[in-house]
Amino acid sequence: MQKIESTPLALLAQKCPRCHTGPLFNHSTLHLTKYADMPEACPVCGLRYEPEPGFYWGAMFISFAFSTGIMLVVGFLVYHLLNDPDVWVYILAVAVVTVLLMPFSLRYSRALMLYLFGGVHYDPHFTPTGSAGATKTL
Repeated sequence: MQKIESTPLALLAQKCPRCHTGPLFNHSTLHLTKYADMPEACPVCGLRYEPEPGFYWGAMFISFAFSTGIMLVVGFLVYHLLNDPDVWVYILAVAVVTVLLMPFSLRYSRALMLYLFGGVHYDPHFTPTGSAGATKTL
């Protein structure tokens, strides 16, 4: 596993916020039944990914912002590319694109939630000490 030094790039790659090496999710985004599965802790540094029960409920607000942005962009594109078609075209286009991008929206909203509100920052010198590293929390 290669360490990513840049925090924004580690976020985009969906890596652990402390070590920038461990994955945030167990499966690929394209695995349609398990795209939201997260390990309990980082396999590299042992950071617990859920600092408290219900932590990711706040990610719903981030996901809502992503969905709103998607709807605005798709609506704008439909308006300009299709010369203001009927309302059903807008509804269909927005619904299809939003559903197709839902796995990405969910994963990035969780990653942003952990990076922004998880209370942990990148530590290039962090080394877990035996089994104690696996129990560290945010």
